[in-house]
Amino acid sequence: MAITRPLNKAVLNNSGRSLASARMYRQPSSRSPARMRAACRRSGREIDLDVVMLFDIERAVAAIRSGAIDASFRAVAMPGRPLPEDIESVRVLDEPLQLLTGPAHALAGARSVTIAQLAGHRIWMPGIVPGTEWAAYYDDLVAEFGLTIEATGPNFGSDALLDTIADTPALATFMGGQTRLVWPAGHGLRRIPVTDPIPVYPHSLLWRRDNPHPALATLRAHLAATASTAAAAAGPGAAGTWAPDWAIPR
Repeated sequence: MAITRPLNKAVLNNSGRSLASARMYRQPSSRSPARMRAACRRSGREIDLDVVMLFDIERAVAAIRSGAIDASFRAVAMPGRPLPEDIESVRVLDEPLQLLTGPAHALAGARSVTIAQLAGHRIWMPGIVPGTEWAAYYDDLVAEFGLTIEATGPNFGSDALLDTIADTPALATFMGGQTRLVWPAGHGLRRIPVTDPIPVYPHSLLWRRDNPHPALATLRAHLAATASTAAAAAGPGAAGTWAPDWAIPR
């Protein structure tokens, strides 16, 4: 497919750590741009993506409406932040959260943990910013399941976070199930699935209704096909998931 210009996509990683992440717990924590391009090629779709990072949904929506970007991955629509009439959205990926612990953590030996088992454990997530959609997500997660999430301390990036988790038996953190992280072998970190229910971060694609870019439809079709494949693989007997009530339905 001929594309007259690259598709500009604001990808904020502000939630479960993945995509082009500004911070790992923020928002699109889905796939990295390179992985998305590769997936599109394997499906026979060519999309040239320019990826930028915008911090908050107001800036992202303003950039979409002005034409500065074509689309954005966000969790929508948090209370008090309805989308404008000219912005379309579709939920494209539910990314499971995983627990990340060091080797001496009380849950380090578990093959999986229920969300109820996390009550009483300190989950450290520095850098959560009040008023953002990922902050609203974790606030609701805490309220629903009685978890202890600590957002104290500065955010010095993933390396510092991994070092702290590896060296502190009392701390764990959440990360997106599709996030690729590399750490020193001596860290002995554990990635543990969370179940019953599985907390998922609800990534939605946002775009302006009248955007004529030819690759935008291709991207939406690819994401829809990927979501359908994932749902079929999960099957009717798959374990339940949890997302906040304000997340748009699939």
